[in-house]
Amino acid sequence: MKLAELLDALFPEKHDVTLDGDVLHGHGELDGAEVAVIGTAGHAAIGVETALALAAHVLDVVREKPGTAILLLVDNAGQRLSRRDELLANNAYLAHLSKCLEVARARGHQVLSLVYEQAISGGFLAAGMIADRTYAVPEARIYVMNLPAMSRITQIPLSRLESLCETSAVFAPGVPSFVKLGIVEDVWEGDLSGALRNALKNHSQRDMRSAIGFERSGRTLAAEVAKRVQEGRV
Repeated sequence: MKLAELLDALFPEKHDVTLDGDVLHGHGELDGAEVAVIGTAGHAAIGVETALALAAHVLDVVREKPGTAILLLVDNAGQRLSRRDELLANNAYLAHLSKCLEVARARGHQVLSLVYEQAISGGFLAAGMIADRTYAVPEARIYVMNLPAMSRITQIPLSRLESLCETSAVFAPGVPSFVKLGIVEDVWEGDLSGALRNALKNHSQRDMRSAIGFERSGRTLAAEVAKRVQEGRV
């Protein structure tokens, strides 16, 4: 979905979002209340500068707009795969972004994310899955590693991986698989402003992804393992 169309659908009353390169920031209004909007566009590869810019916008919201809900709009090509960014420890910058979002959460900000284009690997982890709740539009594309790349890395034949995808959402890319795993809570289509309104209204910071994944038969062991760890039975 195009960014301009998305913003109009999410915030039919009013929105003021600026795109600086591949980083977007600003706000939208829903039922007279302000929602901070932060994210990326143009299939951004998240390197050190992008991660720092996103983190700075998060901290600006925490500092200047206490308690304002934050909506992360996700469209990225994962972490930038360059020698320079790796030497600069890009993983630490992505961790910094995640920590800033955790600071926002601890200060009372609701944090939601919406995948409106594509979300890949570390870019999805640090700027999408870190949210309290993650959503997607039907045409979004989500994967940690595409199957040909997974085949090259694991030395498992591509045909075998494709066969595994038919029975296990863990291996399968795409929005339906991530919904089944409980990572994407719901798919938003039609009335996007209504979907955002409901998400904000029914918001909870309790992490239910393992339980939801179990209910949807996508993750059959995660919830039980987590429970055993919490109870010290491992």
